[in-house]
Amino acid sequence: MKIFSILLLLFTTSLTVFSQKQDAIVGQWVNATGEAHIDIFKKGEKYFGKIVWLKDPNDEKGKPKTDYKNPDPALTPRPTLGLEILKNFKYEDGKWKGGKIYDPKTGKTYSCTITPKGTNLISIRGYIGISLIGRSENWKRIK
Repeated sequence: MKIFSILLLLFTTSLTVFSQKQDAIVGQWVNATGEAHIDIFKKGEKYFGKIVWLKDPNDEKGKPKTDYKNPDPALTPRPTLGLEILKNFKYEDGKWKGGKIYDPKTGKTYSCTITPKGTNLISIRGYIGISLIGRSENWKRIK
């Protein structure tokens, strides 16, 4: 019975550690240019991110910026602030994979992986097709 209790404790501890690693991405991050803060959150078993702060939230006319570059005309009036730009990431092999990143500056969506670079830094790699052809940038955690 004592061995069973020890094994159960070890199993529970390892699940907690695994959960902490996969949820390490949850929180607010500033993009590489400092123009936006992105809140990464978990829904079910997947991770998503939305813009929660913009350095310049309004356009030149003083109106809130919208998703005007979106290829779907029905989506162009939606505000940039609050826009979900990270979708459907799963934690796998120490990275968040299988998701998409949307760039509101271009209206384009890319496949994406997110790799931890320490406690307060992540590398975002957007690409088309294979990850060798793409672009990376580092985001810092907002404390």
